[in-house]
Amino acid sequence: MADGGGADPPVLRVRNLSVTFTGSGRDVPAVRGIDFDVRAGEVLGIVGESGSGKSVTALAATGLLPPTARLSGSIRMGAVEVTTADAETLRTMRGRDVGMIFQDPTTTLNPVLPIGRQVIEGQVAHGLVPADQAMSRAAGLLREVDIPDPEARIAQYPHQFSGGMRQRAVIAMAMAGSKRLIIADEPTTALDVTVQAQVLAVLAKRQAQTGAAVILITHDLGVVAETADRVAVMYGGRIVETGEVADIFRHPRHPYTVGLLHSLPRLDIVAERLVPIPGQPPAPARLPSGCAFHPRCPIGRARDICRQDDPRLRELADRQTAPGHAAACHFPDEVQALLAQVAPKAAATAAPPAPDQAVPLLEVEGLHVHFPIRTGLLRRQTGTVRAVDGVSLVVRAGETLGLVGESGCGKTTTGRAIMGLVRATAGSVRFAGEEVTTMAPPALRRARRNMQYIFQDPYASLNPIKTVGDIVAEPLRIHKLFDGMGGMKRVAELFELVGLSATMLGRYPAEFSGGQKQRIGIARALALSPRLLILDEPVAALDVSIQAQVVNLLQDLQKELGLAYLFIAHDLSVVRHICDRVAVMYLGRIVEQSDKATLYATPTHPYTQSLLSAVPVPDPSRRGPGGKGGADRIVLEGDIPSPARPPTGCTFHPRCFRAEPRCAIESPIFRDFPGLPTQVACHFAGPRAMAPT
Repeated sequence: MADGGGADPPVLRVRNLSVTFTGSGRDVPAVRGIDFDVRAGEVLGIVGESGSGKSVTALAATGLLPPTARLSGSIRMGAVEVTTADAETLRTMRGRDVGMIFQDPTTTLNPVLPIGRQVIEGQVAHGLVPADQAMSRAAGLLREVDIPDPEARIAQYPHQFSGGMRQRAVIAMAMAGSKRLIIADEPTTALDVTVQAQVLAVLAKRQAQTGAAVILITHDLGVVAETADRVAVMYGGRIVETGEVADIFRHPRHPYTVGLLHSLPRLDIVAERLVPIPGQPPAPARLPSGCAFHPRCPIGRARDICRQDDPRLRELADRQTAPGHAAACHFPDEVQALLAQVAPKAAATAAPPAPDQAVPLLEVEGLHVHFPIRTGLLRRQTGTVRAVDGVSLVVRAGETLGLVGESGCGKTTTGRAIMGLVRATAGSVRFAGEEVTTMAPPALRRARRNMQYIFQDPYASLNPIKTVGDIVAEPLRIHKLFDGMGGMKRVAELFELVGLSATMLGRYPAEFSGGQKQRIGIARALALSPRLLILDEPVAALDVSIQAQVVNLLQDLQKELGLAYLFIAHDLSVVRHICDRVAVMYLGRIVEQSDKATLYATPTHPYTQSLLSAVPVPDPSRRGPGGKGGADRIVLEGDIPSPARPPTGCTFHPRCFRAEPRCAIESPIFRDFPGLPTQVACHFAGPRAMAPT
């Protein structure tokens, strides 16, 4: 169903679009008969899990599908019918009317060409900008997306830009000229929350200037709530619900939409437990009969009509929903009852835990990790990267300490130094009272039995040529404990512990989904019965519904086994849900540390306040003035400095909204903040009450 609203003709009109991939021995239906319109000045958010058909829809709309794709239906961009247009017509359409913003700016930009040339080359190729004016126009475009000193930056290469600056350059390239349609495919997924806020602000600013229509493809419902006008929810290659953004969030009418909303950890609501969608999304080549969602649906799982008939997308007629709200469900009237039934229960508010006087399980004091910079033929040291620059923290048995901050702040290096995977330059790491940094290799190996690491990428952390049974058994064999701990019986028990069947032991990693791979990584980490797990972004690469399953699993394992966690993450919503205490890191140092309740309610460091304000909340009613962005938003200027050239004084002062001349000279001491159970490193620290939760 198309529901663009308004009398003006749509910029993009899609009718009954189907995309099937051939050539692999069987047809794979990626998109199955979808309709939608997008009008000038409008943002359409398309959401759904991996494999739902979001990106394929975007590629089809721009004529960028590979030759193995078979299209049917209609895609009309102005006067151009995309499905039947020749290559030259499509090239002209893309150059003049359509801009694409892809997820990874690193792969979008050519590493051997200057940024300025790449930003403007499309305009020059289509005769929209004279060649002799190209560089001045490129500098103007970079200035429009808030890149400092654009005249100098146009001659630089992509590797000389930060991740956020690269994405802003891609936005400048996509919105150069008078583009009528911008397709942004997960434009902020790879970015830190502060940089995401910058990029979304730039995108909204450029859209307001040009009046372009925008298709925003994302899995982040908070971003959708803050930026979109309408939403299309995709599952199994179809649009299963669509409507105005406020109506979809307030009155969802498809069980899948309800599942997405409730499986999301939120900054504004602290739930006892996340409510995941059971099972896995279906592979496009093996869609179930009837409604594709019925095997995971609490309403349709046991109903014959849901197993046999695929419901069509139809507009709803009830009084609660706004015009244009449509759902593909046989029982949309029962979804409201489901909404109340599966709503996450708010966690009871508890007083901050009293300090434990017992010996901490993990104690880190004054940890430094510096890497030399060597240049020239003789490889002389010409500088130092201060990756970790004096970190102190404590983790006690059974608790979870969250370590948060932007990319490049030193979180992962801290975790690796604690494990001994990176050599510490100075400082102390004690585990159960024993000094780890000075241990000889045999003793360090024994200590690692009680400290295990779970990596961010479940795809790269498993050996693809070993069976998953052998992968989980490997730590037992390395420590010569395989027979003593029960052999494959122990491995089978570990699989059951993390929610996998022991019948899967003989399979290879490629046969598992992302969430299942992460469960295998957790099983491997638990093989030696450790006391501490260091979790490095363990759910960052997972879809929101699978993320909820893994977060619940980690909480269950902690209660059952008495584990302590050092939880490294950039997602502050996940950290609030799972952690007891939180340490905020910036450029190699801890700048604020407190219990969870205090830090989220009354942060005292300007950096912590900026991080929390930048997190998108999945609630359209919390939009700021003008209807876009968060009402409580602090958008940091600039990017995190290089640890090879840290600023003098307080390292945060070049980006700080409270900075005074003293901050550029004197480095603040990490101290107790009066009246709060908080330690902070800031000359002018002060609480800032966040939006009500």
